Amino acid sequence: MIKDKHTHKKSSIPTSFSFWTTSFGPAELLRAELDPRDVSVQRPGQRRRVSPSALQWEVNPNICKTMEAVVQSAFEEQLRIGEEKDKENSEQPELTVTHDNQEFCNPESYMTNSVVETRLLNVADSFQRQYTVLFPDRKPLLLCPLNECGVKKFVSTTLQPSASSHCELQTWQGCADFVANFLSLELLEPPVDLPKHLFSPTSVLRTRRATCFEFATLLCSLLLGINYDAYCVSGYAAKEMCLLDQSQFPCPLLDSDVKEEDSQQQPEDLLRGLRVHCWVLVLAGSGSIRENFFIDPLTGSSYPTDSSSFLGIESVWNDLNYHVNMQDCRNGCVGLKFDLDDTNLWEPVLHGATSRKQLILDVLDKKENRMISTEKEEQPRVFEMPRSWVTFISIHEKDLETLWPDGKKVTFYKKAKLEKFAPYLNPDGVITRLTTYKDQDCAEVAMVKEWYKHRNDSLEEREVNKLKDSTSERFKYGRRFQLLFHRITSLSTGFEQQMEFSSYARPDYLARRVWSTNEMEEFYEGRRDFLCYRQVIFQPPDQFDDSVCWKSPLRRMRVLTVLERFHRNAAKPANEDVAERVFLVSEEQFELTYHLMDHRFIPSRRILTKPLFRKFSNDCVSTFQVDLCAKPLSTQALFKILGALQEDEAKVTAEIKDSLKEVSLSNVFFLCTLVMIL
Repeated sequence: MIKDKHTHKKSSIPTSFSFWTTSFGPAELLRAELDPRDVSVQRPGQRRRVSPSALQWEVNPNICKTMEAVVQSAFEEQLRIGEEKDKENSEQPELTVTHDNQEFCNPESYMTNSVVETRLLNVADSFQRQYTVLFPDRKPLLLCPLNECGVKKFVSTTLQPSASSHCELQTWQGCADFVANFLSLELLEPPVDLPKHLFSPTSVLRTRRATCFEFATLLCSLLLGINYDAYCVSGYAAKEMCLLDQSQFPCPLLDSDVKEEDSQQQPEDLLRGLRVHCWVLVLAGSGSIRENFFIDPLTGSSYPTDSSSFLGIESVWNDLNYHVNMQDCRNGCVGLKFDLDDTNLWEPVLHGATSRKQLILDVLDKKENRMISTEKEEQPRVFEMPRSWVTFISIHEKDLETLWPDGKKVTFYKKAKLEKFAPYLNPDGVITRLTTYKDQDCAEVAMVKEWYKHRNDSLEEREVNKLKDSTSERFKYGRRFQLLFHRITSLSTGFEQQMEFSSYARPDYLARRVWSTNEMEEFYEGRRDFLCYRQVIFQPPDQFDDSVCWKSPLRRMRVLTVLERFHRNAAKPANEDVAERVFLVSEEQFELTYHLMDHRFIPSRRILTKPLFRKFSNDCVSTFQVDLCAKPLSTQALFKILGALQEDEAKVTAEIKDSLKEVSLSNVFFLCTLVMIL
């Protein structure tokens, strides 16, 4: 029994949080008295914790039996009164309350309480009274809010562990993203008080509007269904997190490594440390989880347990028990221990109730007993958490497709705006649009990046960068010419165009092409002729004379020079394996540079000139041979090399024509899509 510290009158409130046990023996019947000298003044944003010295524990063996009978009879009287109230509630019709203020046919469990639930509500009421006396400076706990039917329900029974067959909901990331995207937030009013209502996850899925507590309840139910050790957390958080205001945070889709300048100092929040928030705690040990972490259900983002965004914890609960935090939170959540079995750190509502760890151990024991054919005598259990009154949570494929209310969600970040759309909502297939701005007021656009799905042209991403004056497109496999990436940049001297390909899906094994006003570079991978690079230099149009009939096909294409590089061919000697080949179109010459020989620093070279008006001779060839012992090539051998080079020139001409055709067609497609957007 607790004596009131002001009136010194005896109170009928049990003496400890641990009042619910299988029997009330002398060890459990202790008398606690608050020491007025040890009560400190609570500062704003800080909750006071009664130190162990403030509790004076006394045991009187002579009155243990008498007190046991009194407590037992008082407890039986509470149960009898609770059962009578439950009977009265079941006889009275309940008004269905929903977000839309419409009548909805709810199951009976939503509108009434069973006998076990009534007993649990009585336990919770007694616990709340003890808590208020022992911790008068702390806010009341969220234990038994009203559901959508106006019926009091214990918060742990509002959790309904539900597993989904959808692949997207088999990980905590998928569940968190779904909850954050599917629901829209209803702010707590006032922001410093706990909500009076906590609607079921099924009702929340139907209305698609929820408070942060209902966000967390739905997410925790989904995580429990796929065997995560998850808990709802009632506590305090920063203003930006409570209001879902991300305008002071960088967008997570931005991949820039450059650190931005510090933002302008924000005005101090007068309610800092008092704003109520609810989030989810995931403990290590389940699945592949190695460290405890928090999940903000409003954004789906994960945080470490010492994050500065979380300013304190009052309580946590799952579908098996409810635990009150007994640790100091003056430094936020830094240093908090989450060993919920330690009653010095976390005070449970149901002492001795089965925990998640105990359930796992019981299953292992039963399997072991079956294997050795022995039956272990079952120990009498204390009061257990009743089953959830919520029906099974069912998420349909259509819910995963529509995701956001009205099929669209807009989020403002620091100098950025992120828009997300449901698939097939927009005719151009855009599902995400990220717009960045130059200024904090988001007045001048810097860059627009869009992501696409279900397009016939295989387009996946497009980025229009106004700062760099460039436009980029990224494609999935299957685009014409096996194109994967395309970028056009405007320069002061003209333009630059970059194209990337799936090299092994092309017959020429082209991997990348860079095209500018007077130059084209091509990079190859895995070719049988060992070609890895080609550079084509064109003559400016104002310097080209169309009236002259050029004999060389490359010259007719305004080509001045073609340079090619080759990888080493181990089947040939180094001084016969060409490393670099240059077509000097204006000089009508071919330059050959061979690979380096072992222990040599200078390669062999050879220049061959086309015999236009004279017969081929050794004068048409200039050779630099590094190996002085090597025998010079004959005139016939040199003539064969020249003939092979002329054949290669024709092939190169055809390949350059194909490249120019690809560039022109790609530009046509690019300009058409760009015009459609603009």
